[in-house]
This record gives sequence, structure tokens and C-alpha cells, in this order.
Amino acid sequence: MNFFKSLYIRPIFFFANAGVVVLFILSYFVPILFGIAQLTILALLLVFFIDMLFIFVGKNRIEASRVLPEKFSNGDPNTISIELQNNYPSRIFCEIIDEVPIQFQKRDFNMKTSIAPRDTMTLQYSLTPNDRGEYHFGALNVYAISRLGFVAKRFRFDANAMVKTYPSFKQLKRFELINVNRNSHEIGLKKVRRVGHSMEFEQIKDYVIGDDLRTINWKATAKKNSLMVNMFQDEKSQPIYCLIDKGRSMKMPFNGLSLLDYAINSSLVISNIVLRKHDKAGMLSFSKKVENVVVSDRRSHQMQMILESLYNVKTDFFETDFGRLYTHIKQHITHRSLLLLYTNFETMDGLERQLPYLKALAKNHLLVVIFFKNTELTKLVEQPAETLRQVYDKVIAEKFAFEKRLIVNQLKKYGIYSILTSPEDLTVNTINKYLEIKARGLL
Repeated sequence: MNFFKSLYIRPIFFFANAGVVVLFILSYFVPILFGIAQLTILALLLVFFIDMLFIFVGKNRIEASRVLPEKFSNGDPNTISIELQNNYPSRIFCEIIDEVPIQFQKRDFNMKTSIAPRDTMTLQYSLTPNDRGEYHFGALNVYAISRLGFVAKRFRFDANAMVKTYPSFKQLKRFELINVNRNSHEIGLKKVRRVGHSMEFEQIKDYVIGDDLRTINWKATAKKNSLMVNMFQDEKSQPIYCLIDKGRSMKMPFNGLSLLDYAINSSLVISNIVLRKHDKAGMLSFSKKVENVVVSDRRSHQMQMILESLYNVKTDFFETDFGRLYTHIKQHITHRSLLLLYTNFETMDGLERQLPYLKALAKNHLLVVIFFKNTELTKLVEQPAETLRQVYDKVIAEKFAFEKRLIVNQLKKYGIYSILTSPEDLTVNTINKYLEIKARGLL
């Protein structure tokens, strides 16, 4: 039974037999062709059985394995390797069909290659997941074909493999060198300048051109008879929380990912930056209730705890309850903290409903509301309007874009910081705001 399951007759055999049929038809008009057709069909059958014997005789003629990463990074290309070994005595042509997880809907996967006798080779391809969770692979199917090409034998390997997809940890490597020291603006991603310094004293040093004259230590200057200045460093061990709204407004898609996924990826990166700056990183998600709470700390395994918590965050499609968020923070976050609130407001009415809770949070904490530009509306605004319908659409788009700017001004009016950003710039803009707050000593 296994023999027939692994036997595949290739199209070239049927095409050759179709040619024999044509010869038999023509032999009715040219009798000499009848004998040629008979000899041809015998030759085809002989070659077919020789090819089948060559492909099927012996065990473990083809060995293959799929090499998977320990985990997938959501929204990033992830490399999968296929290692092949040919134990046949001659060159073999291979067709490889990997049963990739159903989430990718990749129904036309097909890789073709040839491999020399007693040789090994490695093939690679990449997959880009757009959802967090478990991704189950099926079997790795390798079809071995000889030079004759009449039959193929299917080999199956590595069935039922599973890989978990986590928030984009690859962004950590991309951003971990950003702003970890005072010269980080040279990297090019930091767009803010330092406008002050914190008041945590570090040391006294000799004055050099460019030092802030306001930091001159006159007592030390008098003792040493040369200009001395105080050096300050950023305050450390300050609690920083990422608050992630997982209500239905965060399910809006952008370039294959939802706004919730962008917020989760950004939270992972900013938490890493926070820990590298010697602050305490924490997070929570909320909608109808507060979940996935990680208390801010600087423990060695803090990043792993945050990563595992972010892995499980899913939208519940409910209307977000900011009152529940305020109650939880009032009860459990007693020290003044920087709260990075990832949410989305489309209209002023939506903001006004939640503004009392945001104002209450801002009384005891430094609150930064992070919400998103509607980039599709921005494109519509920038396009020239030629018809009456296009004029109407453009006016509506401009109205919504204007309301986003009104939201920023309304938050500023009550002393609440905000970031209005496109999804692709979310991480950079959040890092910049955090470092600006640190540099100005606002927390």
C-alpha cells in the first residue's frame, strides 16, 4: 500500500503514450506505422519499469529535514532551511512541496532543484507571519525524479512541526543601539535634541568648550583655580509602563498587520530601550478589563516576561473601558510613572468620552497618548480632485485629518503629551518621545 502512495506517474509518460496513440491512428492510413507503434509502446513500458526500479529500489535514498527557527518574529521575514541528501548513485531531480501553516494560505509552494550523487545541499525560503500565535507545519514532501523522468517517488519528512510567532523581536536588534548613549543622534533615527538635563549628580570635571555655563561649580572652581562643571546623568530606576488598548478600534489593518500588532511590536522595543537605560519596564493590556499585567522592574528576565505577555494579547472587539484602566492604575501603580498609552481616536467625540479618565491619569503620572494617522485618508487628501465625487471624498478626508490635529491640541490643553504617528514610524517616534522626556527631566 505504501508503494502506491509514494508512486507518482509524471506527465511526460502520458504525453509519450499519447504519441503512440497517434501512431496507431496513422497506421490505418500508413500500415507500416503499425509495427513501429507496437515497438514504441513496448519500449515505453520497458523504460517505465526500468525507471521505476531505479527510483524505488533501496531504502533512504533521499534524506531531508526542515530547519525551523525557535520562534517567528511577527511582521518580519523568517528564514526556513531545507537540508537535502542524495543517496542515489546518479544525479536526481527533486521537487519539494512543504506544507506551510494554513495562516499563510500558500497553496502553490514548489521548489525544484537537482542534486549530485552522494551529495548534500541546503535550500532556503522565507515566511512573513501577520498574526501572533502557533503556526503548524505539515509534512515536507520531496519527489525524487531520475533523468528518464517517467515516475517520481514521494518521500515525507518532519510532519506536524510547530513554531510560535512572537511580537517582532527582530526590531530589538534594529533599535537596540539607538539612543543608548549621549551620541546616539549620530545613528540618524533620533529626531529630537536634548533641551536640558536631569538633576541626578554624577561627577565634577574640568570645563571644556561646549559645556553648559549654568553647570559651573564655583566652589570647586575657586579651590582648583580653574573652571569646573557639574556632570549630571539621567535619573535611573524610573517606572515606565506600556498600556495597550486591545479594543476593536485597534483591529484596523495596515500593510498586513493590525494597529494592535504595531503597538505590541513597539512596546517590545521600547521596553528593551527602557531596561538598557536602567529604568523599570512594565506593561498591561486593557479593554473591558485589565489583563497581561507585568509590574515594572529591572529583573534579568523582565524582557522574557514582557515577551510572553505580549504573545498572548488578542483583541476582543469590545468598546474600551478607560474607567477600568484608571481604577486599576490608581490601585496598583502608586509611584509616579511614565505611561505610554497605545490607543486610537478617530474623532473628537471619541476623545471627549474618555478625556475625564485621561485627565485623572495625568494628575498623578506623566501620560503620553499614542494614536495613529489614517494614512489612507492622507493619500486621499494629497490626490487631486477631478470629479464632484472626488471633491466630496477629499473634503471628508480633510475633515477627519483635521480632527486628528484637534485631538492633539485638546490633549495638550490639559497637559497630556501625545504622539500622532503613522504605523510604520510608531517605534521611532515613541523612542524619541521617551528620550526627550528623559533628557528634559519631566518624570
